[in-house]
Amino acid sequence: MASSLPPLYALRAFESAARTGSFTLAAEELHLTPSAVSKHIKTLEQHFGCRLFQRNGPRIEVTPQGKIFAAELQQGFGRIERACELFRSHRDLLRLKAPSTLTLRWLLDCLSRFRQTAQAFEVQAASVWMDIDSVDFFSEPYDCAILLGNGHFGANTAAAKLFDEWLIPICAPALLADGQRDLAACPLIHPSPDRRDWRRWLQKSGIAAPIDLTRGQVFDSLEQGNTAAIAGHGVSIGDLALSLRTIEEGLLALPCDAAVRTGDGYYLVWPEESAKRPLIERLQAFLTAQTPDVSQAAVRFIG
Repeated sequence: MASSLPPLYALRAFESAARTGSFTLAAEELHLTPSAVSKHIKTLEQHFGCRLFQRNGPRIEVTPQGKIFAAELQQGFGRIERACELFRSHRDLLRLKAPSTLTLRWLLDCLSRFRQTAQAFEVQAASVWMDIDSVDFFSEPYDCAILLGNGHFGANTAAAKLFDEWLIPICAPALLADGQRDLAACPLIHPSPDRRDWRRWLQKSGIAAPIDLTRGQVFDSLEQGNTAAIAGHGVSIGDLALSLRTIEEGLLALPCDAAVRTGDGYYLVWPEESAKRPLIERLQAFLTAQTPDVSQAAVRFIG
């Protein structure tokens, strides 16, 4: 494949000459002589077996075929230049994709502490709503991501677990003060439209109460479920690790002490062949040391 391509310097000379309309201006732009530009373009014409310029004495005019070719080359060189500039400016930057709830409840504080360390570099977090956590490093502008899942996030990716997901019912303390500990009678809050979090908790918790999952208010993120629960609108199902601080602050309470391990966890994920792997591994080591400690919570761990 490589042998079928013309020399890069010849392509560059032609693109510049076609854009400026002059071998002399192209030579100035590329720090060459006009005769060298002319020679490079002849090399290109011989390679393709067609004329790219009409030469009328000192005047040149791009042929119709040449105009099409020049437009494509201009886009191609533009992309190469932008890629090089991005690489130069972002060499010590990690662009991190993360779920919105995890970002607000844990990650932002971690990154704030990370900036105070000696090994700090810039980490740009993008808080993204995802129904099912995923990332495509080829098409999305991220160097790494924190995703909820089972540790398998597609081919050519590496992953390191940060902490497990433990689901547990949460509500405002006032709701418990009113004596509403019977989940079957409480207004429900669903943090996902498919109600999967309540369903997974019920399957493993051993709670015998007949809870009708078709009732209740429906949201599309754990964060919205937490906010609605804090406001006293009912009992939501939350992630223990991400709700721990709010519970300790007295904004949330536990109507049931059963914390269910789902089998999923939060993972730092990155491309296997990433040039930024040393930075990613430094961030991974720091985040691992910052994982919420749920072991001291007054709950029964199931699973």
